[in-house]
Amino acid sequence: MKSRLWLKLACSLLITVSALSAAGQMSPGPAGTNQNTFAPLEQWKDAVIAGNTAVLKALYSTNPPTQVKTQAADTGADADVAFWSGLQARRLKVEVVQSNSPQSGLQQVVFQAEIRTVAPGSRTLYVSAAQIWQQQGDQWRMVFVQRTDPTKLQQPVSTSKDIYGSSIDAHTEIKQALSQATKAHKRVLVVFGANWCYDCHVLDLAFERPDISAVLKRNYEVVHVDVGQGDKNQDLMNEYDVPMKRGVPAAAVLDSNGKLLVSQKNAEFEKARSLGPEDLLQFLNKWKPQAR
Repeated sequence: MKSRLWLKLACSLLITVSALSAAGQMSPGPAGTNQNTFAPLEQWKDAVIAGNTAVLKALYSTNPPTQVKTQAADTGADADVAFWSGLQARRLKVEVVQSNSPQSGLQQVVFQAEIRTVAPGSRTLYVSAAQIWQQQGDQWRMVFVQRTDPTKLQQPVSTSKDIYGSSIDAHTEIKQALSQATKAHKRVLVVFGANWCYDCHVLDLAFERPDISAVLKRNYEVVHVDVGQGDKNQDLMNEYDVPMKRGVPAAAVLDSNGKLLVSQKNAEFEKARSLGPEDLLQFLNKWKPQAR
């Protein structure tokens, strides 16, 4: 009976974690949900940081064997242990976005992990994952796992932010930005997108990173232009030579006089989730104003 229930939950979590990684429909759990005190998850986290494969493997079920689903293939516990150990995490921060117990002895958890790898070549990676844990005697073990591939940019756990205001007059916004850019010796970065677009939220979240935010604030006035369902502000996309058919988000850079300096014609930002901070910084530094 319980095995049938967790299989049903697994089907539900397949949708949940796919939404987190591809559609951005996840949001933090309701107020009062005790999301961060599930002890087995903390044990798993500590084992990943320690690189202790023996302890880590003991947290996976053998009867029934743990089912692991990734973007590439269906695997098992050994492959999942190898994946997390191979990341060589020096620090692991877990943001739980869903945690609940649908029945005594079962716990389902959805989270995004921020991993700082060991030096040399230390880097920060992000992985979204879902786990179903089952109590087997006095031990909790994972019976189902789904996870994404690592990304270099943090992936948003919600797309509720109103980045592209539907009531905003984009033409007026650009004029105001050009006025400010003239006074501050900046350029104008026009970003075309929509609130339904997951990668638009990835890009917006990346703009909040300290390293990228510093370059933006010093060198650019940023204007977000709503494209609706691909039928809004198309005159601006045409004017700035940004083809809607190549997808959003897409950007154009103007000098303070409104002259178009560059436009993205080849979907450079359209798959923002697969970019790294170095890709954004390269673009922003290339087109920022020259020092006086």
